[in-house]
Amino acid sequence: MTQSGVLAELTPEELETWAGLATLLEWLPTALDAQLQRDAQLTHFEYGVLYALADAPGGTLRMSVLASYANSSLSRLSRAATRLESRDWMRREPDPADGRFTLAILTDLGRQKVAEAAPGHAALVRRLIFERLTSAQQQQLRDISRRIAGGIRPDEGWAPAAASAPSA
Repeated sequence: MTQSGVLAELTPEELETWAGLATLLEWLPTALDAQLQRDAQLTHFEYGVLYALADAPGGTLRMSVLASYANSSLSRLSRAATRLESRDWMRREPDPADGRFTLAILTDLGRQKVAEAAPGHAALVRRLIFERLTSAQQQQLRDISRRIAGGIRPDEGWAPAAASAPSA
């Protein structure tokens, strides 16, 4: 079978790698959303917003920073924030340091929701990803992911607070 179009420029090995990655990029978000919707009535995007707030000092981030972490437009984040606010999981208020910015603040109920959703989400991630990889492969995946992300955007994006701290 001959290749056509843009993919004809990829070698057979590159095409095989790309097919695997593209399939993963399509299937994984669906699996994550399904589990979180079923168990916590959250989308993966909403969970990510709440998790980033829970991980932030004081449970607070500027909406612009949160949008950057989520690789989201402010309008998409605003729609999600409206849904989260309607459930009293977060609130927004002007930044007292600079009123041009809006702060996203995790509520106590939001912190409880993250704590409730985290075990099932972690179990799924562990089952789908970590149980299928050796320790060396996990390190390779971490390195490869960072390298690819760096080719897309120069900033590092969100990283958990624990990852920022020096290892003991």
